[in-house]
Amino acid sequence: MATVTAPALWATLPGVLRHRALHKLLLLAVAAAVLAPLAHARWHSGTWPAALTVDLTDPLTHVSDWIIDNRDSHPLFLYFFGHISNAVVLSVRAVYLFLLAAGWAGVTALGAFVAWRTAGVRLALGTAAAFLACGLLGMWVPTMQTLALMVVAVLASVAVGAVLGLAAGLSDRMDRALRPVLDTMQVLPAFAYLLPVVLVFGIGVPAAVLATVVYAAPPMARLTSLGLRGADKEVLEAVESLGATARQRLLTARVPLARGELLLGLNQTIMMALSMAVIASVIGGGGLGDRVYQALASVDVGAALAAGIPIVLLAVVLDRVTAAAGRGTEPVHGRRTTYALLAAAVAVAVAGRSAGRLDWPDAWTVAVAEPVNRVVDWMTDHLYSGVPVVGGTADWAGRFTTWVLDPVRDGLQWLPWWSVLLLVAALAWLIGTWRTALTAVLAMAAIGVLGVWEPSLDTLSQVLAAVAVTLVLGFATGVAAARSDRVERLLRPVLDVFQTMPQFVYLIPVVALFGVGRAPAVAAAVVYALPAVVRITTEGLRQVDPAALESARSLGATGGQQLRQVQLPLARPALLLALNQGVVLVLAVVIIGGLVGGGALGYDAVFGLAQGDLATGLVAGAAIVCLGLMLDRVTQPAVRRAKKEG
Repeated sequence: MATVTAPALWATLPGVLRHRALHKLLLLAVAAAVLAPLAHARWHSGTWPAALTVDLTDPLTHVSDWIIDNRDSHPLFLYFFGHISNAVVLSVRAVYLFLLAAGWAGVTALGAFVAWRTAGVRLALGTAAAFLACGLLGMWVPTMQTLALMVVAVLASVAVGAVLGLAAGLSDRMDRALRPVLDTMQVLPAFAYLLPVVLVFGIGVPAAVLATVVYAAPPMARLTSLGLRGADKEVLEAVESLGATARQRLLTARVPLARGELLLGLNQTIMMALSMAVIASVIGGGGLGDRVYQALASVDVGAALAAGIPIVLLAVVLDRVTAAAGRGTEPVHGRRTTYALLAAAVAVAVAGRSAGRLDWPDAWTVAVAEPVNRVVDWMTDHLYSGVPVVGGTADWAGRFTTWVLDPVRDGLQWLPWWSVLLLVAALAWLIGTWRTALTAVLAMAAIGVLGVWEPSLDTLSQVLAAVAVTLVLGFATGVAAARSDRVERLLRPVLDVFQTMPQFVYLIPVVALFGVGRAPAVAAAVVYALPAVVRITTEGLRQVDPAALESARSLGATGGQQLRQVQLPLARPALLLALNQGVVLVLAVVIIGGLVGGGALGYDAVFGLAQGDLATGLVAGAAIVCLGLMLDRVTQPAVRRAKKEG
């Protein structure tokens, strides 16, 4: 009698039954069948059980009180944190006083000179116009405050990032150790960085600068490591064959070959530092961000816009200058011309100082807050509600809240807590490994242990709704841009500007259109994440192998069939990357949406910072970290697996 071996029996099963995902689901179903009745019998309530909650209010309050009581006497603060704080304050003050001493004319001339030296006349004129616009809006002093904080934060971020990147680029062990840390730091919302530094340094400029450094250093570290590791091996071997030492190989070969990545890291660091420096106004960073924060707190859209425009102009100028340097396209200038223009810029600064014209003249300012507020009032009276056929913006926000946000939130909160963990495990394991699933489940369970299960699910509902809208709009727009060069050319400058704007600025237009609430927070998140999703989708579809498209055309496939059957399947890694980036970017702004009525974890974080209630703020911040980690782990493995399969 013939025996049937296990491999032969396995081969006779239908393809569906041999699918690995089905086996994972079956194992989860067995685990759920065993554990779910036990969990329901022990904790019959759907919400997270109080018995599994750890109240951190008293310990955190004691820690906070101890820090406050010992900040002026303990050696740790006197001889370590105190010196760091003093160094930051002195550095920011020195840069700020230099900018004030140069005067508005000198700063404008020097900024235009740097832009001209880097990218040519057009960007120099644009830079000068941007600085002059800051003065015309009456925001010259806040702009200089933000710029001073930016200079110190960027220099520190570049130094820290370059050192870490150098270590990771030259050592495999250090690279393996730093990679998960940098991965985690890059997916965390900006608000999560504010809470620990406030606990140690208190409210003020030192906390704002150090939070900015922690937030902005990872891109520099990652790109430095990437550039050093990607250096041409043949060039390195040639330099080594000439008898160069390790240090000489680094300075004469590796670093020059990594110039593009280093300058790209500088660009990314500057943009992230500006974004964080604006957000850091919540903890006393001052400058333009403080003006926006105060205006949003009082729902003064005009004042918020007056401070928001200089932020956007500053972001665009810094992005264009550093991007031009990174591309290596700076124009060739004669040495005499360079020296002459530098001397002219210095002469303008000296002339302004000699004439006592350092401050921007009050007579040259243009008040935009009042006209903008009149426009907002008109919109409130005519566009918020009662518009025939389409309805008003407030009606849209109300319907989105009633039909989308409320059902999603109520549905998540209605689910038993153990079923939420099971869903997270199923999603993470289906697209990743058991380690991915374990990390995601532990991160989600930690939220319940912290006692913020309900507000975390509220935040999660806003993220899911915003991601869904972002993906629908982003994929549709990306497909249109990929299939039409004209559409792509029209979208490019819009996407460039939107991708350089700090997160804080996106709150201004949505407050003007929709008022305050959860829907405006979701709208700001969609607008912020949309450019990245559109750009990644467009690039992914355009990079599909032309031979595959030509083969489909030769078989008579229509444009729609080519898209559905060729382009989208082959662009799957890019589409999954767009999903991952969309989730991370949406979460960052949904949290900041607590400033405009988003509620949930964002409100707790803002309340804790504003009221000095570090227990509430730190618990909310820890929950934000766990939520971001869970969402990233659920989406990121799919990206890696799709790239391997591709």
